[in-house]
Amino acid sequence: MRAAVCPAYGPPEVVEVRKMPEPESGAVRVRVVAAAVNFPDVLLVAGRYQVRVPPPFVVGSEFAGVVAAAGGGFAAGERVTGTGITGAFAELVRADPTALRRIPDGLPFDVAAAAGVAHGTAYHALRAVARVGAGDRVIVLGAGGGVGLAAVQLATALGAEVTAVASTPEKRAAARAGGAAATVDPKGDLRAALRTVLPDGAQAVIDPVGGELAEPALRALARGGRYVTIGFASGVIPRIPLNLVLIKGIQVLGFQFGDLDPDLYRRHRTELAALLADGTVRPHIGARYPLAETPAALRLVADGRAVGKVLIEP
Repeated sequence: MRAAVCPAYGPPEVVEVRKMPEPESGAVRVRVVAAAVNFPDVLLVAGRYQVRVPPPFVVGSEFAGVVAAAGGGFAAGERVTGTGITGAFAELVRADPTALRRIPDGLPFDVAAAAGVAHGTAYHALRAVARVGAGDRVIVLGAGGGVGLAAVQLATALGAEVTAVASTPEKRAAARAGGAAATVDPKGDLRAALRTVLPDGAQAVIDPVGGELAEPALRALARGGRYVTIGFASGVIPRIPLNLVLIKGIQVLGFQFGDLDPDLYRRHRTELAALLADGTVRPHIGARYPLAETPAALRLVADGRAVGKVLIEP
């Protein structure tokens, strides 16, 4: 089979697409139809993720495809989607059956691949951590990227009024198409721009970016607001002035899947699956690449130029 391999830590261009032995049996083998690029894939290749995988390894953490042979409670031919820290950017992936889910009838492979990590992260962050409900005002930073655009779509579906902060006209257009009530260019005085759009403040901030956007977004919260940090795609971990947290009674919260109550996680996953299955929410797929162009797909995400999700289709 062909696979995208990281032979040594480095930039996306170190990744090589080469012939590899098919994965061993003993788990579930899935023939990959579509795989989604996530920012942690870039960090893993660079050796800068919170978990280090010794090279060489097959890159990719999210996929959708068809079970190649029965195993782990799955029948050959079943349509599944799954995640794992590596292995997805290949023609075949060996998957832990506990990390696989059946794709609902009518949901295309590309949608299933694109919605797993980004929409799962955004939905759990909105529902379980930010506690967003109808009528809330929500600021989404990095609103043109995979998680950010998913958060725009899902917060809108929950009845919230979304202000999307995104760096290019193309990303802001995608956020408006995803339901944002207002869009803001982060270049310039972001604090003043948010105050103009949200004179009474927001109830929640969803932040997958960090960096210099964090403080003005924090200042835009209303009293008692919730600031949810998901990641630091900017590459910079911000410093938060704690006096603002004290004076405004703000909650600063972090999101990780491992912190979720299992019952709550299952309930929210079911809710999200229903939103995807009935078409209420559809991930924005901004670019598609063949397996041979995996380095270019990783570079697009690494440079922050991706709009929505980037797919690799073996």
